[in-house]
Amino acid sequence: MSSIITTQWRRTLTGFVMMMLVMLGTRVSYAADNADHDRARQAVEAGDVLPLRTILERVEREYPGQVMEVELDREMGEWVYEIKLLRKGGTLMKLKIHARDGTILGFKEKHDKTHRPGESR
Repeated sequence: MSSIITTQWRRTLTGFVMMMLVMLGTRVSYAADNADHDRARQAVEAGDVLPLRTILERVEREYPGQVMEVELDREMGEWVYEIKLLRKGGTLMKLKIHARDGTILGFKEKHDKTHRPGESR
């Protein structure tokens, strides 16, 4: 009987610890998301990057598909949007876009080599 209680207690305690870790992780993620949002907003207000809406309109014209993820990062001192798209036929595409002027810097398609604008595909 005591081994059953010990096993149940261990499961309960493990579940409680896992729940607490998930809750703490959510708070940390939420705080990081807020900081990222503030950083992106400040960059747009300063004129360092184009608004995401402008970038997405351009992407939709040239590379139609469903946007799955968007990141705004600094790479070698420049702001770069990284956009993941799910394209017709199930192809996953990752675009790198210069955030200041919207220039496509390159893209990758799943199971394909990296392409640069002007290269043959």
